[in-house]
Amino acid sequence: MYFSLIIPVYNRPEDMREVLQGLSLQTCKNFEVIVVESGSTIKSDKVVEDFSDKLTIRYFYKANEGQGLSRNYGMERAEGEYFIILDSDIIIPIDYIAKVNDYLNKNYLDAYGGPDRAHPSFTPTQKAIDFALTSYLTTGGTRGRNKQAGNYYPRSFNMGFSREVYQKTNGFKLPNCGEDIELSIRVQQLGFKSGLIEKAYVYHKRKKSLPDFFKQMVWFGRSRVNIYRIYPESLKLIHLLPVCFLIYLVVTLLLAFISMPLFLLALCLVSVYLFLVFAGAFIRYKSVRIGLLSIATAVMVFVGYGWGFIRYFLKK
Repeated sequence: MYFSLIIPVYNRPEDMREVLQGLSLQTCKNFEVIVVESGSTIKSDKVVEDFSDKLTIRYFYKANEGQGLSRNYGMERAEGEYFIILDSDIIIPIDYIAKVNDYLNKNYLDAYGGPDRAHPSFTPTQKAIDFALTSYLTTGGTRGRNKQAGNYYPRSFNMGFSREVYQKTNGFKLPNCGEDIELSIRVQQLGFKSGLIEKAYVYHKRKKSLPDFFKQMVWFGRSRVNIYRIYPESLKLIHLLPVCFLIYLVVTLLLAFISMPLFLLALCLVSVYLFLVFAGAFIRYKSVRIGLLSIATAVMVFVGYGWGFIRYFLKK
């Protein structure tokens, strides 16, 4: 099977170098790379040129219309029979393509998603963010590590689908803000088979600072509202948990002025949960610092997502 790897990039030449370095070392070579630069002021064209003798690679520059439409632009020009969508802020294990190829040859999927992990070189903040987005204590395993978390929706930092899927769906419908989930829903509605390839993981750098991470969580909450407005039936109880957590925190603060015993009880429950988050992160990374940072990132997941959801749900 011949793969076309579509990678949109915006002002990330050094990150793109790391992506291409990982691809140049792949043990399986049956792929081409299509880099779509979306209106960047700091371009990656020279970086791509450095790998022209190591990869079958093409570079395109276009206006910034959103990453979803940039991926479509790349797929329109792709020659492979199977498309793989990757973000530009990842590190790719050298056997990634081999794992995808082997799995599809044995248990074919029309569309797949893969999980992400934190690379040992990541900063403590990046590892805490990784924990907050992948732990069962925070996201319930819905972001690529749990096969049983309802219908499986591949995420665009690490997903793939056949040319037939692309032709039937016309690719991404939204430019951003939930574009991957929207496409995954349409893929399932058309009767295509999708699933998780657990071994096809990438190392996802995510955000480098807590303020940027909080903004991303607000954006995720907004994205869920986008999906809800297109597919109301896709909204599940788990998507409302951040809203409930945010309301719980607000009520807890109000109880401090109304009833001290109830305030202490509510605070105790929150403290127990946050201790479990700390313990889970400490067990995974063997670091007190990452455990403490994970408390902050876990709260940001719920508060940022919950606030983004409420804000844009009420907005016309």
